[in-house]
Amino acid sequence: MKLSQWAKKLGISYRTAWRMYQNGQIPNAVKLPTGSIIVLEDECENKSMVGENNTVAIYCRVLDNASKDNLERQAERLKEYAIARGYQIKHIVKEIGSGVNDARPKLMKLLNQSDYKILLLEHKDRLTRFGFNYIKSWLENTGRKVEVVNEADDDKTDLMQDLVSIIHSFSAKLYGLRRAKKKAEEIVKVIQNDE
Repeated sequence: MKLSQWAKKLGISYRTAWRMYQNGQIPNAVKLPTGSIIVLEDECENKSMVGENNTVAIYCRVLDNASKDNLERQAERLKEYAIARGYQIKHIVKEIGSGVNDARPKLMKLLNQSDYKILLLEHKDRLTRFGFNYIKSWLENTGRKVEVVNEADDDKTDLMQDLVSIIHSFSAKLYGLRRAKKKAEEIVKVIQNDE
């Protein structure tokens, strides 16, 4: 929990808690890279509070290799969030791929694991561009839930690139079908000419 929450729980002022932290009187306090101070709770208290209901799997995704740095930052932000909330982190999964692609092996493996109760995402489109509520409903039916940290809209550029991916995918299928049909017609003509 944050230092301010810890101070409130003990009934002391934040300033007193801050002085205690600076003097090294809070052995289980950790300073995050963002500057936030988190007080880790005792193991006994943690087991009753965290337990199995607060086990979390973190899923991070970016569109392409050019955004790989953002993937690492996204994972770090979610890790800090999970620690601050007192979650027990079971998995951190990082994947590169389009949000419209339904063939993401790391996501599929994570969804099929059942050793966590919360799937933690930075934005809901990190999970999928379309059909988010279907996945959310399925997870809820398996006793898990999805927690989205930032409900705000995501980057427009990323959305545009996903749209281009959709158009490319459908175009490839359409032209592939036409090419296959043309090949089949050519084979039929050759067979008919041989007879």
